[in-house]
Amino acid sequence: MISFEDFKKVEIRVGKIIVAERLETSEKILKLEVDFGLEIGKRQILAGIAKFYTPETLVGQLCPFVVNLESKIIAGLESQGMILCADDGSPVLLHPDKEITPGALIR
Repeated sequence: MISFEDFKKVEIRVGKIIVAERLETSEKILKLEVDFGLEIGKRQILAGIAKFYTPETLVGQLCPFVVNLESKIIAGLESQGMILCADDGSPVLLHPDKEITPGALIR
């Protein structure tokens, strides 16, 4: 168990995927360019969902992302956040049930 104070440290925001690409060096990783609105801007996020989603189906999607993680090098590229998915034996993307502004904070 973690405290509510620890949970409040995690910054989760809605991002709009504007570019999605396969990596030639990995069958598992997709490189995403995600728009988080004016406050944060665009970020590159690498996600291990290539076996379950094609880049074409992701462009335009609104999804939740953790935006205050330290950057991490994955497959030789910098990832500046993490997409959140449900796990039902494979990743399942989560989406808002109506249109929302990219960068909206999830509480």
